[in-house]
Parts: sequence; C-alpha cells; structure tokens
Amino acid sequence: MKKFTLYTMLMIASLTFIPNQITAAVKKPITTTEVPKEVKVLLLRLDEIKAMDKSELSSIEKKTLRKEVRTIKSTLKSTGNGVYLSVGAIIIIILLLILLL
Repeated sequence: MKKFTLYTMLMIASLTFIPNQITAAVKKPITTTEVPKEVKVLLLRLDEIKAMDKSELSSIEKKTLRKEVRTIKSTLKSTGNGVYLSVGAIIIIILLLILLL
C-alpha cells in the first residue's frame, strides 16, 4: 500500500512540473505602478468627497454621498488583483491533503 501511494504522489508531481515551452512567448510585464484610468477617476472622486465640507449639506445629500462612496469602493474592490481559485484546484488541494494525512 505504501508503494501505491508513493507511485501516485510521484505521478501527480510529474504531471505538475510541465515545461513552460507552450507559453514561451514574450509578454510585456505589468508593473504595479500602472493604474488604469478608470481607477484613477474613481480615486480622484473619493478624494473630492473626502475634501468636501459636509457640515452644510442636508441629510439627503449626505446619504447620496455615502451611497456613492460605497459603490465606488465596491467597484474598486472588484477591479483589484485578487487571487482566485477554481473549483478544480480546490478539489485537487483537498485530495492532496487527504492523501498526505
């Protein structure tokens, strides 16, 4: 039984180390300093709202500003570079954890 698990782990490990010759095309690296124009516009609008004098605004105007800030922040979160795992990757990770433990 130990040989079987050893061989399956070696097979899985050999399948994960596929050479990157397929993606050998030269790609322009994206630097972290580049910010899209849409994001810049949203950040500028947030700065404008923060700089406003809100003491003279009515409650309805304050409420609309809060809603606008929430929508801007949600769009900024959705445009962020998050790490997403597919369902297949999660299943493989769980299976590896089960096999190793």
